[in-house]
Amino acid sequence: MEEIYKADSSRYENGMQYRRCGHSGVLLPEVSLGFWHNFGAVDPLQRSRDIARYAFDHGITHFDLANNYGPPYGSAEETFGKLMKDDFMPYRDEMFISTKAGYDMWPGPYGNWGSRKYLMASLNQSLKRMNLEYVDLFYSHRYDPETPLEETLQAMVDIVKQGKAFYLGISRWPLQATRFAIDYLAARDTPLLIYQGRLNMLNHEPLSEGIIDLCIQRGVGFISFSPLAQGLLTNRYLDGIPTDSRMAKGRSLKQAALTPSLLNQLRQWNTEAQAAGMTLAEKALKWILDTRGITSVLIGASSTSQLQTNLEVVGKRQ
Repeated sequence: MEEIYKADSSRYENGMQYRRCGHSGVLLPEVSLGFWHNFGAVDPLQRSRDIARYAFDHGITHFDLANNYGPPYGSAEETFGKLMKDDFMPYRDEMFISTKAGYDMWPGPYGNWGSRKYLMASLNQSLKRMNLEYVDLFYSHRYDPETPLEETLQAMVDIVKQGKAFYLGISRWPLQATRFAIDYLAARDTPLLIYQGRLNMLNHEPLSEGIIDLCIQRGVGFISFSPLAQGLLTNRYLDGIPTDSRMAKGRSLKQAALTPSLLNQLRQWNTEAQAAGMTLAEKALKWILDTRGITSVLIGASSTSQLQTNLEVVGKRQ
């Protein structure tokens, strides 16, 4: 039997920096760990455990999940539930755990989008899978153009009132709906804590659309997902498409995305990164963390060595 996990006593002295999330009392690590890939039932449990332990031992207190992370759906939360039970329960109050609902989760009309029925049922399922009584942060995972925003947002308010979540967030909502959400939630004493959006050196939409400016103005935090553009902003594709890569498997990154002009741009950025003593991935993470209004970047990891490499950017920014 594996020995009982004991967190590194110097976990808050290993170089991680923390940033205030908007106008709240919450501090989040500059780098947070996402469970989108590499933590499903198809992935080795021990590898997932090693990555999560390494993250926590190095000051990553924020673990980000969603109901449909896996694969299959729900299995990333189940993996986290095992880790919570076996490793992290003594440290629950040091952790900031989020989950989401909004994308398809189960068949039929009540397993998708933004209805009160779906959001509340989904969170109840998530809590059971994760062996938790509450999450620190619950997100609406996507904007629902058909359900009244009042219904979605009031369900989220009531989730906080029920003690099933401490804070609320939204992910990838358009600007006007985000403004409405900020006002609605503030009027009900459950202010919007954070906005999660795709921001990286190849995708500037939250900047160009005014989302980040709005968050700054209204005291809402911003966390960037896909900061490395699913591996494009690493050295993985600089010399072609590896056979074992996400792009080669055609999972969520298509080969057509790697155009000659993009490849030239990536190689140029890589040269600039090397001249500055960094990897391309470190340059990409630094670019986000240097952007005004950013609270944290959300990274995935398929190994502890990959996580270790990406965490080096924190030390280089001090």
